[in-house]
Amino acid sequence: MKKTILTIVTAALLISCSKEKDTPAPAPVSQPSSSCNCGLILSDNVQDYSITIRNSCSGNSKKFILQEGDWMNAHVGSNYCITNVTSW
Repeated sequence: MKKTILTIVTAALLISCSKEKDTPAPAPVSQPSSSCNCGLILSDNVQDYSITIRNSCSGNSKKFILQEGDWMNAHVGSNYCITNVTSW
């Protein structure tokens, strides 16, 4: 009787531990490239702590007003990314 119970328990464990089928992962949602919110700083303005950036993807230029501390680290001629927009 013990062997029968042990055999049934072992069989049940083997069945419950079988390998799960691999299911394909869903395709990722297409999103704009993260670098499309970045570009070259063309100019800055100390009066309103703004910078003008030329987008590296579209070539469009746009003025952004920054916090004073961020403006201090945004140098003309360097690349800068704006995190609250995807592109312009």
